[in-house]
Amino acid sequence: MVSYIPLGLILLCTGSAIAQTGVLEGTILSGGKPVEFANIWISETKQGTSTDTLGHFRIKAVKAGKCTIHVSAVGYHPLVLTANIASDATASIQGEIKEDNAQLEEVVVTGTMKEVTKLASPIYVEVYSSTFFRKNPTPNIFEALNTVNGVQPQINCNVCNTGDIHINGLEGPYTMILIDGMPIVSSLSTVYGLSGIPNSMVKRMEVVKGPASTLYGSEAVGGVVNIITKDASTKSQLKADLFGTSAGEFNLDVSASLRIKKSSTLLGINYFNYTQPADINHDNFTDVTLQERVSIFNKWNFGRASGKNASIAFRYVRESRWGGEMQWTPEYRGTDVYYGESIYTQRAELIGSYSFSKTENITLDYSYNYHLQDSYYGIAKYLANQQVAFAQLRWNKSIGRHDMLMGLPFRFIEYDDNTPGTALVTGENAPSLTFLPGIFLQDEIRFSPKFTTLLGGRYDHHNIHGSIFTERVSFKYAPNATNTFRLTGGSGFRVVNLFTEEHAALTGSRQVIVNHNLNPEQSWNGNLNYSKSITHRNGYVNLDASLFYTYFTNKIVGDFATDPNKIIYDNLNGYAVSQGLTLNSDFSFANSLKVVAGITYMNVYRVDHNLGEEKIPQLHAPAFSGTFTTSYSFDRMGLSIDVTGRINGPMSLPVVPNDFRPSISPAYGLINLQFTKILSERLEIYGGLKNILNFIPKDPLLRPFDPFDKSIGFNNPNNYTFDTSYTYAPMQGIKGFLGLRWTLD
Repeated sequence: MVSYIPLGLILLCTGSAIAQTGVLEGTILSGGKPVEFANIWISETKQGTSTDTLGHFRIKAVKAGKCTIHVSAVGYHPLVLTANIASDATASIQGEIKEDNAQLEEVVVTGTMKEVTKLASPIYVEVYSSTFFRKNPTPNIFEALNTVNGVQPQINCNVCNTGDIHINGLEGPYTMILIDGMPIVSSLSTVYGLSGIPNSMVKRMEVVKGPASTLYGSEAVGGVVNIITKDASTKSQLKADLFGTSAGEFNLDVSASLRIKKSSTLLGINYFNYTQPADINHDNFTDVTLQERVSIFNKWNFGRASGKNASIAFRYVRESRWGGEMQWTPEYRGTDVYYGESIYTQRAELIGSYSFSKTENITLDYSYNYHLQDSYYGIAKYLANQQVAFAQLRWNKSIGRHDMLMGLPFRFIEYDDNTPGTALVTGENAPSLTFLPGIFLQDEIRFSPKFTTLLGGRYDHHNIHGSIFTERVSFKYAPNATNTFRLTGGSGFRVVNLFTEEHAALTGSRQVIVNHNLNPEQSWNGNLNYSKSITHRNGYVNLDASLFYTYFTNKIVGDFATDPNKIIYDNLNGYAVSQGLTLNSDFSFANSLKVVAGITYMNVYRVDHNLGEEKIPQLHAPAFSGTFTTSYSFDRMGLSIDVTGRINGPMSLPVVPNDFRPSISPAYGLINLQFTKILSERLEIYGGLKNILNFIPKDPLLRPFDPFDKSIGFNNPNNYTFDTSYTYAPMQGIKGFLGLRWTLD
């Protein structure tokens, strides 16, 4: 009998241990509906499971006592629950998890010109909310895009600080800037109008990298940036956001929304002022242009009995800017006493959309803008005006598996200036008139919930270049909710607009030479994208990677090297290539830590058969670039910290023969730090530092001591002339900023 006692004790102890566990079960809902495949994780015991199609879960043998349950699911905010597990009992819990529209349920329109969720779109679209851009406050859209991976706001002139937007290494003329889906930012305004778009009018920005000419026509070769303005149909409120910097910059954004019966209106006013000349590098030139700018934006949404959309928006921009020698004042405008580049801009825009019949999805989009430019570059006067009228009728129809879109777009551009760009051989003025009617067809075919194909084609007729065809095909395969593959291929085109080829062509510092009648550029491209969503007990991770390749023929090339006093334009006798890899990541954790980071590797070059088979690198196209935004919130304190930055690798720069400056820029980083404190429901204060590494490029100007080239024949063995195009980074060093945001409902 004694020999059985140890065995009995063992069984008793084992039974006692087993009795100290229980069962945890529950249901996870969102808006009263079950959430399937949500991850369930008990932090104390490291046990886990996932919900079924009814949102139920069950975990056995859970240690008795209090436990912490982490719930995460793709497209939802993380949730933390607690439960008390009794011995030999079942504990039941129910959790309500909130959708995270910032992940997968964002509605995008740019990829297919139709409202679809980001996950369902066969074209990969990157979406950036206004909240994202507040992590690094800037006075305009141009500077804000510095935090977007693969998108590079490029300053093209070290004196007047005008610039354009590069996507995947391609210059600004290859990027189409849309406002509410309409191409009103083009040609003249691509160079001068971007800085006049305030952040206050932006609801979100959508970025499509790669050609989109089948939907948007000319200029949409490198990619599309679609600025979606705020909806006026929000509740009535007044908002103000103002900040200043230690450099003397001041920016004010004020917006007011008001509901009037079924209609609503949104009014936005932006004012920017910088009037304190600075010369950090002691070259006797302003580091940054002095500016004064006011922008007024008014949008109306009209309530209709049919519920169909009807909206119209107006915007007016007036800007005065100048840069040059520190002694320059407005009375020296256009003289050769002191060198200055003085630019007066006026711009008016109209944007509207109207949906017709109740039974058919037919929409008319329309826009018009007028841009007046009155400038002096030293003693060279540049006076230009541009009118762009756009109208497009869209019809969307779903039949079975087919979701079809047809459009009839028409664009008219009138451009006139006092340069050789709009002059006949005889010297007589001849404004450039562009008539570009077209038609496009698109068919999105859903073969199954997992596989979708997009077919698209477009025909445009240019009044000078004739017929132009483009096509696109895309395949989307999503084996499950967390993995998506997209493969896109097609062609693109860009018609000639000499002004957009290179801002330096029209500054008066070089003579413009056009060897032949320039032909439209054509491109063929391919893009492979993979997106992955991963949930874990503390949050989620979104990853995406893209391989891109674009091959150009008839590329328009400006020759800056043959003669330092000329820019010689011609279609390339050869080909050009843009290829590379871009990686994006988005990490979100339940402890309020959020990281958005990306990197782009690219190789952008051209081959000119007249010069052999050597690959000539594209100017201002870094071999690699990266962006990051790291945010952390102390919720109990109402305090958040944001660290943002951009890293650019070496890039080729425009140098002259025997230039003493390096032809390749160094790698550099621009890092910013911001603290935000919530003082009340209506008021918050923010401040921090920009360019905390204090990076400043060297020798941005050639012969700044002789900007009018009056003494180039004296002590100048290399025949240097004044040049402003050697630029690759902002000239401002470290600076502080302080701001205030106020909301009144």
